Amino acid sequence: MFSLRHVSTAVAVALVTLLCGCRTDSLFESRHKVDAPMTSLERPEGVDVPDIVVVDAQEVDFVEAVLTNRAVYFRSLKALRDFYRQKGYHHKQQWADQELADVRRIQPFKYISDGEIPSSALRPTESIPEADALYTKARELMKQGGDKVPALYREDLMLEALKTFRELISRHPSSDKIDDSAFYCGEIHKEYFDDQEELALAWYERAWTWDPGTPHPVRFQAATVYDYRLHDRARALELYHQVLEYEAANKSNVAFAVTRIHFLTQDVKSGGKKREKTPKNDLTY
Repeated sequence: MFSLRHVSTAVAVALVTLLCGCRTDSLFESRHKVDAPMTSLERPEGVDVPDIVVVDAQEVDFVEAVLTNRAVYFRSLKALRDFYRQKGYHHKQQWADQELADVRRIQPFKYISDGEIPSSALRPTESIPEADALYTKARELMKQGGDKVPALYREDLMLEALKTFRELISRHPSSDKIDDSAFYCGEIHKEYFDDQEELALAWYERAWTWDPGTPHPVRFQAATVYDYRLHDRARALELYHQVLEYEAANKSNVAFAVTRIHFLTQDVKSGGKKREKTPKNDLTY
């Protein structure tokens, strides 16, 4: 792990710019208007910036470093701005204000999905009219956003639907609609946004954790993500077996799962040499 106890503020600033995976589409677009000396983000002059240690580092190590150094960078910059203001160094205060304005345009991602997913301890125990209304609103937004009708797809409405499902869970964590909302959050992440399989899987898992008997095909959908997108056949096989146990009412999905179980089991025995043959099903993966 990285430690800030023995790292100067200047080094922390350099570290965060090297580590920070933020979106910066419009960052520094107005820098040329500022009459101030510039420096390198990665290797600022006069500062000995240590290399990033990657040996044996895990995702959580990098994410924690990014979050910590990002906060130190922002707070240090504000402190520098305030220092210049107190000392009457108006020109340098303007530089700091400009950099702060640029930094505020960054979209700071959390990276680890557990930080965005509600607790697994929630349970759908009661009918709440306000939650039901939010659920109806979110489903209507999905429909208006072109759910299952690509020609009518609207990203803004799909994002609003996602926000409304999350609001329902946040405001009414005991509602009997939380597992339904979790399922549709998973569907939105899976079907409408690129590279969000991890979030989709997390929401599917929350749905069946909150309600093991949820009527939605959460295990089946998760299995297909592991099978066809992540190519984690061991996990896919495990979930296909769970489909037979928990989601037997959906005959089409059960038939698909049986076929995939047979293929994946035989594929393991053949050392991965068995030719792929995808069973017919209406769903896309």
